[in-house]
Amino acid sequence: MKFKIPVFALVLISTGFSALAQETYRLNPGDILQISVWSEEALQQEVLVLPDGTISFPLVGIVNVTDRTPAQVQEELRQKLSRLIPEPEINLSVRSVGGNNIFIIGKVNTPGRFPMTRPTDVVQALSLAGGFTPYAKPDSIQILRRSGNKQTVIRFDYSKIADGKALESNILLRSGDTIVVP
Repeated sequence: MKFKIPVFALVLISTGFSALAQETYRLNPGDILQISVWSEEALQQEVLVLPDGTISFPLVGIVNVTDRTPAQVQEELRQKLSRLIPEPEINLSVRSVGGNNIFIIGKVNTPGRFPMTRPTDVVQALSLAGGFTPYAKPDSIQILRRSGNKQTVIRFDYSKIADGKALESNILLRSGDTIVVP
């Protein structure tokens, strides 16, 4: 039996949309993790990622998890526990993404903090904020992005996007980004 791939699926594959779907979530302060070690009842805990980006787990101590994938943290826990427990089987799942937020301020109808439950670009975020007020300057939007102690400014011109130009400037947002609409 032969299968035909629908045309829309070919378009999604050829445009790189499938790569977007494969992006892995990175942990943030405020997230809640469920960690368990098979057959070790004392090593089953729900842990909060602290504001400094760390968690504390028995027999391991403090682990920095910010901007790491759950799989990376799970592997580090496995390595550290293997010193005390032969071949530990660890399960790590994200229970809550409480730290995955963006912020929108300025001349939008609903400024505030918005949780990102999926990859979100600038135009989608502006939509979450209810769009612009009549006094907004949509051609002078700035995205503030912090990486460690360094902050960068990314300029965004909504007017060009609305005209179908400069579509590459409609970037995916990262946790902690702040959109400023003057």
